[in-house]
Amino acid sequence: MGTAGTAVAQKAPQDPQAYVKYYVVAAEYQGQPENLTEIATRLLGSGERSAEIYNLNAGRVQPDGASLADPARLNSGWYLVLPWDAVGEGVEIGQIPTGPKPTTPASKPGGSPAPTGSASPSPTQTHRSGGTAEGCTATAASSGRSDWAQLRLAAEGAWDLSRGNGVVVAVVDSGVDGMLEQLSGRVAVGADVTAGSGRGDVDCLGTGTAMASLIAANASTSKTPVGIAPDATILPVRMVGESANGRPMDAANAIEVAVSAGASVLALGSHVDLSAPDVVASLVTALNHDVVVVAGAPTKPFTLPSPTEPSATGALLLAGGVGADNQLVEDYQPNAVEVVAPAADVAGIGPGHAGALSYTGTRFAVAFAAGQAALIRAAYPELTAVQVERRIQETADKLGTQTPDGRYGFGLINPGASVAQAADGGQPAPNQPNGGGRGGAALPIFFGILLIAGGAITIVAIRVRRRHA
Repeated sequence: MGTAGTAVAQKAPQDPQAYVKYYVVAAEYQGQPENLTEIATRLLGSGERSAEIYNLNAGRVQPDGASLADPARLNSGWYLVLPWDAVGEGVEIGQIPTGPKPTTPASKPGGSPAPTGSASPSPTQTHRSGGTAEGCTATAASSGRSDWAQLRLAAEGAWDLSRGNGVVVAVVDSGVDGMLEQLSGRVAVGADVTAGSGRGDVDCLGTGTAMASLIAANASTSKTPVGIAPDATILPVRMVGESANGRPMDAANAIEVAVSAGASVLALGSHVDLSAPDVVASLVTALNHDVVVVAGAPTKPFTLPSPTEPSATGALLLAGGVGADNQLVEDYQPNAVEVVAPAADVAGIGPGHAGALSYTGTRFAVAFAAGQAALIRAAYPELTAVQVERRIQETADKLGTQTPDGRYGFGLINPGASVAQAADGGQPAPNQPNGGGRGGAALPIFFGILLIAGGAITIVAIRVRRRHA
């Protein structure tokens, strides 16, 4: 499977005496500005491997004083460290030159002279309240993108009945860039459990931001994808920092924070180890409440947690990821997948100025399924989490040879179908509020002060208003 969107940014060797494979960026190639996807295709045989090049170079200061912050923007004269299997014209082996900016040809064969592009902002230049944290190197993703996932799911078919209004979806991952225009007004301050206190609306890695965009992004331009539930509210709970070394205790605390803060849908990123005892205990807490927890289907043996309260209505939905060809993106345990959703070359939005990028990984199937759960919860607030899970399963488009199938579960999620039928099995009520709701003209949601891991985590109160027809 592809690795875009799952690899963690790592610094390239800073020792100028280190021997590496590298490439000097030209102004253009065959008449077009050079970009990571084209370079990866030419030198590594696959555009998806642009993530590896990004990870090796993000944050490295280049001869012109700038650094790689946007996979789609390269400056002429930059040195790009390459994986060791890179081959082709322009690949050099040795020590990265130091000193003044090198003289480079204006074009590769087939190209023509072109002016040098402007420098991309460094991570420290984009530091602000919310957004991307100072000194971060964002997780890489391919700059080439396709909207196949959004087109196939066709979530707009549900939007006459529900857009997720009034539903809080917790994204438990790397945080969410709360300054993105596409998520404006939809991201709470959240919490950072890695520090014991702090805000969750900043993102070093980018995976949490991408997940949030698949759930609730509103397109600011025609070039950016729209989320499944564009009126839902995102509660970012940051349980992994720049090192991407997620700890089970942090994951467990993040789940507890999300449940205590009142999120009715949880989207767990791939840094959450479902088999860790601390995480299992927190999942039991979620299942004892009326919460839909969406997690990636396990790739190793895993025992499903069970609620301990007799009246518990929480549900754990295990999602697998597929590509456009319906091939699974990971080797999931047999009969572990309940439903599948797009998770290969998925168009999401990166943090900062990255824009729309292509991501691959199970966490993005989780995001799509969580967005669908938000649509259902907004349209039919009387349904319990268990009933929401069942509706997602029963309205899925069948894949495989039987239902449920050992590889695909109940099939590919279908957001439109999941809200098209009323909770009682009839047609939706004609006076159903556009965008749904959970009763009343306004829903006050108070995110109080929680004591987690000995530190005080403050989650700012927000107020979510509902639309009425």
